[in-house]
Amino acid sequence: MRGYFGVGVDGISKPMNLGNLLRIANAFGASFFFSVNGQISLKDAQSDTSRAQGTMPVYSFPDMAALRLPLGCRLVGVEIAEDAIELPRFRHPACAAYVFGAERMSLSPAVLERCAFTVKIPTRFSINVGMAGAIAMYDRLLSMGSYGERPVVPGRPPEPPPLHRWGAPIMRRNK
Repeated sequence: MRGYFGVGVDGISKPMNLGNLLRIANAFGASFFFSVNGQISLKDAQSDTSRAQGTMPVYSFPDMAALRLPLGCRLVGVEIAEDAIELPRFRHPACAAYVFGAERMSLSPAVLERCAFTVKIPTRFSINVGMAGAIAMYDRLLSMGSYGERPVVPGRPPEPPPLHRWGAPIMRRNK
């Protein structure tokens, strides 16, 4: 799978939720983690048994104006909003940063304004930020990974993923 992804939170206030999302991001192979307008310090995150802050870059930004993402990285807000794209219908960008709202809060207007896309998980009500993060990252993994098609018949072994085929070399000519 080409590309990368980062995970972030907007205004998080519970150390346990922050730690859970950090651990989940680390487990799914996030390239970086960030916090915007955090009500708690990243060093106070609890339940991160993977020690994510020692294995990937972790950034804290005081507000949305200070947020810096890598060149070409698309910000994807995960939010229950009327005009949001349902996650199963969303094509993930190769280079993306997913941002989740705080407990009992939505993404701030400043964050939503910066998002290239807004997606929603099709649930009947709001779920925990760590769970929402796991679902979004798992969906990315399934849709962008090289897993091949699932078998049509339950219990049948899956088909192996297609072999990668290299294209012809790309030659650049100096004019």
